[in-house]
Amino acid sequence: MVPYLYGRAAVRQNFSVLYVGGSPNCGVVMGMAPDSVKLAASAKERSADFSRFLKSRFRKVKSVDAGEYDPAMSEEYDVTVFDAVPPRDVVFLEGFDRPSVCIAEVAPAIGRSFGSKNDWYCLCLQNKALGWDKNHPIFKGPYKVDIRSEINPAPAGAVEYAGLYGEEVPDSVEMWTVQTLNYTDDPEIRVGLVCRPWGYDDSPDAEVISGGVSSKSIDAVAIGRHGNFFHWGFGASPSGLTESGRNALANSIVYMASMGPRRIIARKLKENIATRNSVSQAKGRIDRRAWQTENDARMHFYLKVDSGQRAVKAKIEAGAPLTLADSAYMSIPPQRKPKPMPYAEFIRQHEPELFHIFGEDIEAYNEYYDKNTPWFYPAGKYGEELDIDEDVRSLGVANNDVRMLDKCVALIADEDPYEADKARRILERYTLCRFETTAEWRGWFDAVRDRLFFTESGGWLWLVDSDDPAQVGNDYSVLTSAKSDKTAHEEVETTEDVTAQNDVAETDRENPVAVTASVRRNADGTRDVVLTMVIHQGFHLYANLDQEDPFVPTTVTFRLPDGVEAVGEMRKPDMVPTANATTYYVGTCEFVQTVKGDSDKPIEIEVSYQSCDDAVCLRPVRFSIEVKV
Repeated sequence: MVPYLYGRAAVRQNFSVLYVGGSPNCGVVMGMAPDSVKLAASAKERSADFSRFLKSRFRKVKSVDAGEYDPAMSEEYDVTVFDAVPPRDVVFLEGFDRPSVCIAEVAPAIGRSFGSKNDWYCLCLQNKALGWDKNHPIFKGPYKVDIRSEINPAPAGAVEYAGLYGEEVPDSVEMWTVQTLNYTDDPEIRVGLVCRPWGYDDSPDAEVISGGVSSKSIDAVAIGRHGNFFHWGFGASPSGLTESGRNALANSIVYMASMGPRRIIARKLKENIATRNSVSQAKGRIDRRAWQTENDARMHFYLKVDSGQRAVKAKIEAGAPLTLADSAYMSIPPQRKPKPMPYAEFIRQHEPELFHIFGEDIEAYNEYYDKNTPWFYPAGKYGEELDIDEDVRSLGVANNDVRMLDKCVALIADEDPYEADKARRILERYTLCRFETTAEWRGWFDAVRDRLFFTESGGWLWLVDSDDPAQVGNDYSVLTSAKSDKTAHEEVETTEDVTAQNDVAETDRENPVAVTASVRRNADGTRDVVLTMVIHQGFHLYANLDQEDPFVPTTVTFRLPDGVEAVGEMRKPDMVPTANATTYYVGTCEFVQTVKGDSDKPIEIEVSYQSCDDAVCLRPVRFSIEVKV
């Protein structure tokens, strides 16, 4: 990297900035392991680049390696810029209120424990912004943001996403180039991250500032703020930004410094929590346009693979060298020309329960969702589904209508014990208060009524617009059922000399992949070492990747000890086609390596993957599992 010489024309702002970077534990680039020597060198260059940039804009700047960071350091600075993630043993106390700017995937890594809406939607943000709020302060100064926008075709990812839900996006979109290069131009460029848009701005402590070109929905959040955490989703270091991008980033730091200490009010404790947006998605998912999109994607994949493999075979016959893309095409098994999926089967796959009631009557589905929208409430282990709240429906008032609370406060004193109990259930379901008497409920409600707001992403709760940590009604600690997240490797089980029992492997939307290892004995004395991955319904893992897709492919590597030899190549599960050269694994998948020989040492199986559904892509996972032969 050639150091960028930041000009002296910019006036340095009278703010102090702490930069946390330098560590290679962050900064995902395509095809590169996080602990690689190359990434470590890149992190060092990146840290130096950020330091030069910040010193050219602010009066006091200090850079520290993420491994040396302590949250107490942030107390001495107006803003902390997190460009890398501190080690796991660094504890951010709940009271951490320092203004922070988080770069790319750092935002969810740090903010998750606080319930930040800056979550991991997709690590696939490219170099252009779209749908930005042109009147937002970060575009007004103090540094001039001269945006020279252009009209481009709508992002292919947004078009595909909209098609899956029967929606439409404009044919062309105004865009702003934030980075000079993109990860599709250079696979070593750090990939940016977008956050889930659903419910992002449903609380006064959060604001969507800009979207960006990604592989997800057109409204995915590329730049946003939740409480004291500002998400700058673009992954380039300052020298890789355009002049307008650098100035917008500098203004973002000024913006956060000017806001001073603050806390998150509405906490998103469940990343996959359903919002009322799920209603429109459910309706659109069974629309005939979505059905046609899926059938078209299958046919497009077939034609692309067929023509691609023909072209590669011609190159082989001509003795021409093959590219990585050529090898990827040839790794895809021969495809049969797909038959269109019947519409009824398409509906049944997406609405298995309602299909038994409504069949192919699409109007009945739409009527069901429209009629019950005011009373939907998150259900399921992680609140990822919607169900009807019969308690609230009996009141005849929507759960996001403040009159519901007013009615329930009055009903607590009802002579009918059933009505009084129901009212208390509703109040404790939709607020963070646990009062004993009617007078206490009434006193609280009357005192805060004008400051109440309803947040779905924050837990389908009525909260008080107040940054005071002592504000009654905002204390999430009353939700004692909230559970800490488990890492994927904590879910892994190792088995010996038995076939994995896939029918009992538990998965859900938070942990969509269950992994087991087993050994099967063959009649000829060899053994099949089997890694079984059970993928939650609706999710997929990546098999092959199109050269423009930034996702993480599934890799399984068998490390054999001395005395054990591989017999043949590893056998992989069948792949599911997509609209381009990317393929998926779904359902129960087995990776099988036949071996011969014996050893006292176990076989180590290295696994890496990224799980996604139609809406979100979760963090990449890497771990090892051992099995004895």
